[in-house]
Amino acid sequence: MDPVGVAAAPETGPGPAWQSKCPWGTPKNAAISCSLADVMSEQLAKELQLEEEKVAFPEVVTVAEGPFITGENTDTASDLMLAQMLQMEFDREYDAQLRREEKKFNGDSKVSISFENYRKVHPYEDSDSSEDEVDWQDTRHDPYRADKPTTTPKKGFIGKGKEITTKHDEVVCGRKNTARMENFGPDFQVGDGIGMDLKLSNQVFNALKQHAYSEERRSARLHEKKEHSTAEKAVDPKTRLLLYKMVNAGILETITGCISTGKESVVFHAFGGKTGEDNAVPPECALKVFKTTLNEFKNRDKYIKDDYRFKDRFSKLNPRKVIRMWAEKEMHNLTRMQKAEIPCPQVVMLKKHILVMSFIGHDQVPAPKLKEVKLNSEDMKKAYYQILHMMQQLYKECSLVHADLSEYNMLWHDGKVWLIDVSQSVEPTHPHGLEFLFRDCRNVSQFFQKGGVSEALNERELFNAVSGLNIAADNEADFLAEIEALEKMNEDHVQKHGKKTSPFSSDGDPPIIYNE
Repeated sequence: MDPVGVAAAPETGPGPAWQSKCPWGTPKNAAISCSLADVMSEQLAKELQLEEEKVAFPEVVTVAEGPFITGENTDTASDLMLAQMLQMEFDREYDAQLRREEKKFNGDSKVSISFENYRKVHPYEDSDSSEDEVDWQDTRHDPYRADKPTTTPKKGFIGKGKEITTKHDEVVCGRKNTARMENFGPDFQVGDGIGMDLKLSNQVFNALKQHAYSEERRSARLHEKKEHSTAEKAVDPKTRLLLYKMVNAGILETITGCISTGKESVVFHAFGGKTGEDNAVPPECALKVFKTTLNEFKNRDKYIKDDYRFKDRFSKLNPRKVIRMWAEKEMHNLTRMQKAEIPCPQVVMLKKHILVMSFIGHDQVPAPKLKEVKLNSEDMKKAYYQILHMMQQLYKECSLVHADLSEYNMLWHDGKVWLIDVSQSVEPTHPHGLEFLFRDCRNVSQFFQKGGVSEALNERELFNAVSGLNIAADNEADFLAEIEALEKMNEDHVQKHGKKTSPFSSDGDPPIIYNE
């Protein structure tokens, strides 16, 4: 083949179309004469661009135009529009990849997991989605959408002949019961049954309905109980208002914080305010706020309902009144102990269920309990004899039994023992007063015997030393039987005569009968 002829072929007559479009061919330098306005015209540029696209890509697959696809009203010169178009294209590619991952993850499982919440483009805007995939956002084709139960006409049935369906049909009633679960409270979790063709029988629905109502009432009671009762290291609005009134009245200067918590009360530290001639307020005070909930100390009523001082006023139906009576009882018991000069907190005032007392300690630091402090043998022996003397004073001079005496209710301050927590203290004539005394003697005896006090008496000897009854028994069972017999005799006497007899006597004198 002549190379000259090959080179000269393009210059001769018109050849095939592929030769004129060959990128290695010599371009035709066709001079186009146009003005400067035509060159700067955007419309001319668009027309030229469309002509080049038609020549280069004669067969183009048309794609459904979305809201951001180029069209007649699309301004491609705007950078914002171009950015939105690019973002839409990126989102579609991401959604397609997400669908492939979802299909690969689910496989042939009956229970499928949808990544619909992670998609970028709303399903109706996505034109690239395949037809065989389920559009979970399209409720018209949602397989888990709850079917609305068919309404029964006034005549009570639908259909004819053998296909008749009444309002009592099992399937119809089941679907209605499932739809009614939407009326339950928001706190009651009904699960995914509403979104399925679930049929609940009347028995199951009634049980769920009753349970939902009971749970709603229970939550309301718990909320009300929390708002209207004192809890651990916290006070209810009524108690907080009483404390504010004490501060505003000048009785207290400030309340620093909680220093102790127990099963029956919470103790706060406070600085005393102004002092008057009638009742002097100490520089440091202890506020004992009795809990209005009976959850932690449910058996407190047995200490007060059989106490002859409060028996006629006891009401088990109103916890607020019981708590106020409990605080009043401790105030009266402390007053008796102060008259007998027994080391104990000094009562400042009582305001409903808040008892203001003197603070045992220094600089906001409470005195340690006898259980927490480490005493030498001399101090331990001194503390034992002091407690023995206080128990005798408490029984004979104050006519009281502590009923909860232990190393946890005795403080060591300024070289001596202080008694606290006497709200449960009862008189010896209480139906269980001697039993409470024997329990106190056991706690005291065991503590000091473990502490190395050789002079410590056992519980029976200590009981006789405190009460002066001189009960002789070889074992503990017989000793307790004698105590129960004395309590029964005293209770019978009270029921017959309406008076209280003191179970102890001095120098063979008859029992002392007294009224209050």
